[in-house]
Amino acid sequence: MRAGRAGRIVEVEAYAGAADPASHAFRGRTARNATMFGPPGHLYVYFTYGMHFCANVVCGPDGEASAVLLRGLTALSGLDEMRRARGRAARTDRDLCSGPGKLCQALGLDRAFDGADLATGDRGVEVVDDGVAPPAPAGVSGRIGLSVAAEVPWRFYVPGAVGLSRAR
Repeated sequence: MRAGRAGRIVEVEAYAGAADPASHAFRGRTARNATMFGPPGHLYVYFTYGMHFCANVVCGPDGEASAVLLRGLTALSGLDEMRRARGRAARTDRDLCSGPGKLCQALGLDRAFDGADLATGDRGVEVVDDGVAPPAPAGVSGRIGLSVAAEVPWRFYVPGAVGLSRAR
């Protein structure tokens, strides 16, 4: 991902813009969510709860907001850097990237990466196919930590993978 830190995405949640009351784009475009309305393949990073950054991959056509929240990552390289970034909270490899805030902290992602092009890696962050086939079947569940539309089955994950977040 960046500065030698890399991992395999093992958990995501989908958000469907104007059609999804849980989406940041549900009420329209704002300065905060503008990246969600941009071209696909870019990173939408936002600050939440006054303490965590979260990262989403924009996936809809230009002008239509939709994104996929990166919820969990299995760390593959740069683990020492990730541990330093996470501090004492990361006691095990499972703790490094098991949740969207932890994932961003471990990778060093903040608002400076909002809008980064994930195909070209223009800011040192990119998403690539590592050749590992998706699980068959993938895990599917309702989304985590929402007060609306949590029951929508748009959380997808690799069953048993290191780095899955914990349902609350």
